[in-house]
Amino acid sequence: MRIGVTGHMNLTADTAQLVYAEITRQITATGRAGEVTGVSCLARGADSVFAQAVLEAGGRLEVVLPSRNYRERKVKPDHAPLFDELLERAERVRVMDFDEAGADAYEAANEVVIGSCDRLIAVWDGEIGERSGTGSVVALARERGVPVTIVWPRGAARG
Repeated sequence: MRIGVTGHMNLTADTAQLVYAEITRQITATGRAGEVTGVSCLARGADSVFAQAVLEAGGRLEVVLPSRNYRERKVKPDHAPLFDELLERAERVRVMDFDEAGADAYEAANEVVIGSCDRLIAVWDGEIGERSGTGSVVALARERGVPVTIVWPRGAARG
C-alpha cells in the first residue's frame, strides 16, 4: 500500500499532534502498517507529520524533493533538523529536475506523489489556495481517480 500526502504547512503545534494521531490511525487501520510506503515532499507541517507517523508505525518513506535547491532555499532553520532526519531515514529520494523551488517544481513533485500512490491523505481545511496548494493537489488526485482521505480533526487550526 502506497500512501501519498498533501497538506498545510502552517499547522499549530496542537493541530500537528491531532493530525499525527489521525494519520497513525489511518495507517494502522490498514492492518498492514509495516507494508505501507509513505510518499512525501517533507515540507514543514503536514508532510513531515505524515512522514513521522509512517516511520513510527513501521512503514517505509519515499521522498520527492521539488528542486535541487529545496533544502537550502525553502527549509527554515527551525525545521532543518527534522527535515534532515526524515531525509536520512527515507528509503528512496527523488529530486525533480528543477534548479529552483517554485510553483512549477511543486506541481511536478505533486504529480509524482499522486502518480506513485494508491491513496492520498490530505491534511486540509477545505480552503482553496494557490496554484500548487493543497486544494489543487486534492482536485488533481480526484481527477486521476486516486482515493483521497481528508484529515482535518475537530479543533484543528492553521497558525
